Amino acid sequence: MPALVTARQPDAPPDWFASEHGLALAMSELPSLHAAISARPGLPWLAFSALSRPSAIDQPHGLWLRAGGRGWIGDVACGEALPLASESIGGIIVQHVESDEIEPWLEECVRVLVPGGRLSVFELNPLSPYRGHWQGEGVSGREPVTWRRRLKRAGLAPEPVAQGLGPRWRNRIDSELQLGAGARAVYLLAAEKRRMPMTMKRVPALGPAVGDAL
Repeated sequence: MPALVTARQPDAPPDWFASEHGLALAMSELPSLHAAISARPGLPWLAFSALSRPSAIDQPHGLWLRAGGRGWIGDVACGEALPLASESIGGIIVQHVESDEIEPWLEECVRVLVPGGRLSVFELNPLSPYRGHWQGEGVSGREPVTWRRRLKRAGLAPEPVAQGLGPRWRNRIDSELQLGAGARAVYLLAAEKRRMPMTMKRVPALGPAVGDAL
């Protein structure tokens, strides 16, 4: 798995998401984060985020990781590969994380997801008027169609329409989901790992055995 970094330039402030405008987004996302983590009860979860783990996220059996150095830091530290067994994770959160080589990393996420597991992407909406608060601050977003293509190429089945959340322009907390990203500052796009069912193939009947023909 390639090392991932948040979409932040070297001369940017240490953490835009800790600013007044960034915190409004982080607080708006909390209910949807809870729902994504709890989507597969009884199974471990995994989060990759540009933000530190909120104190409100107290669900057990999960790992919260941030990009650091050439890999990940947080509840565990790891490098290019995830130290997790294949098909061991019920849900994965990708919260405002970007990379120039994100597709090989997504393949690693698919490896650790159980069949039926979900990967939930929280991404800044570049078409929202709220982008005026982050432009020039070293953070950026991708349109839903970009993420949908990435998820499909990784072998996941994304939802046909993203859900918008967060404010539109004013600095306020707004956790209510809407169908489509619209003008909301953030969108949520979920995808599922599906395994093709086994299909029994009819075998042609064999001719008479040699002994039967004698």
